[in-house]
Amino acid sequence: MEPSRSSRSDEKETGRLEAFSDGVFAIAITLLILEIQVPKGLELGRLTPALLQLWPAYLAFLTSFATIGIIWINHHQMFELLRRSNQTLLLLNLLLLLGVTFLPYPTQLVAEYMGHPDESVAVLVYTATLLLIGVFFNLLWRYITLNPNLLHSNADHETVDALSRDFRFGPLFNLAAMAVAYFSATGSLLLILGAAVFFALPRKR
Repeated sequence: MEPSRSSRSDEKETGRLEAFSDGVFAIAITLLILEIQVPKGLELGRLTPALLQLWPAYLAFLTSFATIGIIWINHHQMFELLRRSNQTLLLLNLLLLLGVTFLPYPTQLVAEYMGHPDESVAVLVYTATLLLIGVFFNLLWRYITLNPNLLHSNADHETVDALSRDFRFGPLFNLAAMAVAYFSATGSLLLILGAAVFFALPRKR
């Protein structure tokens, strides 16, 4: 049986939304590399020390790259289950993208202020941004699960429940990272990186 006209229209609608979101993710993740500056005007033999001094920029880049990458993967999993969208879903998705596009700014703060007296402030701004992104992501997913008409009719309920459990951990990790930032800025970033690895690991559905 061929899909109905309304079904094809719904698929086109969600396809446009996912394509737009993918473009935003791609731009945000690309902007991160701009925070790593090539050392200039160095004396002979000073390139290696100068490159090593950029370790905060490397750590901030790696953490943000991994975080945006995992958000994108989870966003893709979400949209694989989505059959149609509506105005509320579009607005919630925009909130998520707002957080993602803002992330390069606190990433730059971390790269600039790690190793300085205000490093904990920079990491707090960074982790607070990640917390907001996690909250926006869960709001989006929660709205979808509370409106099952947005999901494909053959969407597996066990998969939906498993994703709901996994997604709840994101804000908890970010809250923990905010608490750790008061004592260790580097430890906070490593915790966030560990969270990205956790969400990247394949799990049985």
